[in-house]
Amino acid sequence: MGTEMDSDYEDLTECGLTAELEDQLIATQRECTFMWTNKAGEAFGVIMSYLPDSGTFWLTAAERRARISAIRRFPRASICITSTGTDMGTGKTITYKGECTVHSSRDIKDWFYPRFARWIRPDDEVAATTFQTFLDSPDRVIIEFRPDDKLGFDSALMWARSPEAGNNRPGS
Repeated sequence: MGTEMDSDYEDLTECGLTAELEDQLIATQRECTFMWTNKAGEAFGVIMSYLPDSGTFWLTAAERRARISAIRRFPRASICITSTGTDMGTGKTITYKGECTVHSSRDIKDWFYPRFARWIRPDDEVAATTFQTFLDSPDRVIIEFRPDDKLGFDSALMWARSPEAGNNRPGS
């Protein structure tokens, strides 16, 4: 017989993603949901590709995108990475909140574009080079996202509480 905590899904604190699965997820996935606060104080988000580097996430967008002025105004943001669409299956997520810095210097662009293009197109040098060329436009900026808190979830741990419900479930 399980514990009281195992009798329902109200408390999922024991269903966090392990450090190993977190690292695997970051290295496997290429997209995240990037979320910020707009002028009205409302949450908003879009799917963006990211480049992980030593605990920091790097993203890019045109300067004219609303998210850029929003994070210049209030640099707090959040990203969520999910295993959906990867060979890891479904049911694994990691959400980070943290601080953003918007960069437009040539030095950052020269560092970022080649690495990002090859991260997104690792198996096709021609596609990566073409992607890099198109990225390097006059009004594109680079977002540096530095996480300071996280929340992970592994559905396989949740399904383990109720094996009958979890049979043949994604992520189990």
